[in-house]
Amino acid sequence: MPVIGFLDSGFPNRDADFLVAFRQGLAKAGYVEGRNTSIEYRWAGNQFGRLPELAADLVRSQVAVIVAPGGAALFAAKAATSSIPIVFTTGLDPVKRGIVASLNRPGGNMTGVASMSTLIVSKQLDLLNQMVPRITTFGYLFPGRAAEEQTSDISDIIAASRALGAELVVAEARSTGDIDTAFATLGQRGTGGLVVGPYALFDANSNRILGLAARNKIPAIYYNPGWVRRGGLMSYGASVEGFLDVIVDDVGRILKGAKPADLPVRQPTKFELVINLKTAKTLGLTIPETLLAIADKVIE
Repeated sequence: MPVIGFLDSGFPNRDADFLVAFRQGLAKAGYVEGRNTSIEYRWAGNQFGRLPELAADLVRSQVAVIVAPGGAALFAAKAATSSIPIVFTTGLDPVKRGIVASLNRPGGNMTGVASMSTLIVSKQLDLLNQMVPRITTFGYLFPGRAAEEQTSDISDIIAASRALGAELVVAEARSTGDIDTAFATLGQRGTGGLVVGPYALFDANSNRILGLAARNKIPAIYYNPGWVRRGGLMSYGASVEGFLDVIVDDVGRILKGAKPADLPVRQPTKFELVINLKTAKTLGLTIPETLLAIADKVIE
């Protein structure tokens, strides 16, 4: 019976919907947990420092493949093994980050799906600008790194803000303790709308960020609809169902003998706009009919 390793930086309850859909997808592909396959779960509970040991534990267990959703988990898995196949999800550019050699021919032992969330920020800014017209200052919550990496990660959002004739405030948060300071900076600069970047640090502190956005009355757009279900204003990003289809397909092919090096890293083809009506009302916003018309989901 093949064993699938599942490495996640969060908690089972936070990713419950994802897990249910993941198991259902595997079952449709012919792999039923407990019948002809088993899954070894490792949860870091938002303690990123635990991920390397959890990844090493999966390697010692000699799992057939490791599923690593999110940047922190995939980097831990990558460091733990160069032989066990790894199927990842990421919002980053996996080529620029050195995860794979190329999208078409990944090489090595890794493949998966890359939403390239940092490349859709122009659309996020446009949607936010429609929700809150005449924004003069946008904010971007970003886990500050070395200057050369910043240039790569935020060049698209800088260009998008300039195209709208608005100023961009990059609020850096290198750790959990920096998040409050980042929001203080956004408030001082008169930020009229905020884009939250697709990074593991922010996933781990999503409730804190949602609370700060609400207290500071800053309309924000996120990359995952899970944020909107928990009170965020709006999200725009790759469809979770599209992610799962790729993950399950890759895992199934690998269990049947395919090599990750030969499986292209795929990009989502479906994107979703989700809006929370209650949050909009709390912020005193009137949602334009044009946005309601194109929204994939509206949360009452």
